Amino acid sequence: LVNMYAKCGSLEDAQRTFDRMPERDVVSWNAMVAAYAQHGQGQEALQLFQQMQLEGVIPNEVTFISILSACSHTGLVDDAHHFFVSMTQEYGISPTMEHYHCMINLLGRAGWLDEGEKLIVKMPYEPTVMTWMTLLGACRIHFDVERGKRAAEHVFGLDPHNATLYVLLSNIYAAAGMWDDAGKVRKMMDCMGLKKQPGCSSIKIENRVHDFFVGDECHPQKEDIYAELHRLSMQMEEAGYVPD
Repeated sequence: LVNMYAKCGSLEDAQRTFDRMPERDVVSWNAMVAAYAQHGQGQEALQLFQQMQLEGVIPNEVTFISILSACSHTGLVDDAHHFFVSMTQEYGISPTMEHYHCMINLLGRAGWLDEGEKLIVKMPYEPTVMTWMTLLGACRIHFDVERGKRAAEHVFGLDPHNATLYVLLSNIYAAAGMWDDAGKVRKMMDCMGLKKQPGCSSIKIENRVHDFFVGDECHPQKEDIYAELHRLSMQMEEAGYVPD
């Protein structure tokens, strides 16, 4: 129930359910810590982790995935490093690939791209497509062209038909004003017949689920939706927002 409420966006109901539990084991605590992490409330997740320790509940590897995720969403690099080290030194838990991915994502979000790449090289696992894509996504955010090219080359070797790879690399080139390179990547994508799956989001209104796709022209209320988006865009521009 805690997990369900959190994923449905009701953190208050998740907390209320957690507080009413007569007994709470490590699974219960993990669910509540993860709930705060999912909602980007890193400090609250860390406070709950401290409370968990005070009550004598020993964290497991799932706990640290949630803690590292919480640190990632709030840019708590030093705290994340402390927890990553304490996993082994204090609790005897060997970091899994998922823990490493959390750290790479966190370092990338914070702009510590060199540290993220070094962590990939020295981790005791063979990097996967997700590993390099995580770094590539960070390179797009922080306009690191050369590192992005290195990450992309690794993905090419592992999954050359990954459409997202070409889109990210093209965006990196475009952001750097390297239009010829961006065009070449897009052309490669077209020649291979690759298409990126459109983004999709869903909301539930009065027991009916509405799906929205990027560039959707089929929704029966599309005119009203795009008119509202235009109004919001104008309002944001007037407030000084400049899209990247």
